[in-house]
Amino acid sequence: MSWSEFASPILLSLKVAVVSSLFVLVLGGLAAWNMSRRRFRGKTLLETSFLLPLVLPPTVVGFILLVLLGKKSWIGYLLERIFDQSIIFTWGAAVIASVVVSFPLVYQTMKTGFSLINKDLEDAGRSIGANEWQVLRYITLPLAWRSVTSAYILGFARGLGEFGATLMIAGNIPHKTQTLPTAIYIAVESGNQTLAWCWAGAIILISFGLLFFANRRGKNE
Repeated sequence: MSWSEFASPILLSLKVAVVSSLFVLVLGGLAAWNMSRRRFRGKTLLETSFLLPLVLPPTVVGFILLVLLGKKSWIGYLLERIFDQSIIFTWGAAVIASVVVSFPLVYQTMKTGFSLINKDLEDAGRSIGANEWQVLRYITLPLAWRSVTSAYILGFARGLGEFGATLMIAGNIPHKTQTLPTAIYIAVESGNQTLAWCWAGAIILISFGLLFFANRRGKNE
């Protein structure tokens, strides 16, 4: 196996994890911020829906996404018109799968962080004329930075290790949709333990490095 063939799943996994973690950080953060500050009928039902991917088998999540994003659904049809191709079996599908499965972790972490912020500080900002966006940007997020950092790390790690849903909607196409978890699975299935260990070592090193950096930064603050 050439170096490019070995590195391809690693680079694609990093690409998917980076893109999906940024998307889910924004989506999860906005959802958590609104849900931690608003009361409305059906809130518990909506929040339960947010957390559902956390307990569902990844294959079930993948199957639902496959139906929703397929050509027979209006969402799949709209995406195909926008991108001029089906989103299924592309690296973009892997990003979507990672966003969905990591959303509950990011949402719950950021919601906990937002709920610990002293509301009087936010009200003080509003009293001097700050709008909600300014309150979020200059007061809420700086005070909740530890939760934001933790949420990003969880989202990145979950996206990096996503397997079931990704395999369902992105497949395992070498140099196109083959991520580290699917590459390891195929290597084990084919009896190539050495290659499986090399890829497993790569994902362990990446995860360890991310956690080590986060811990060092947290101790230095």
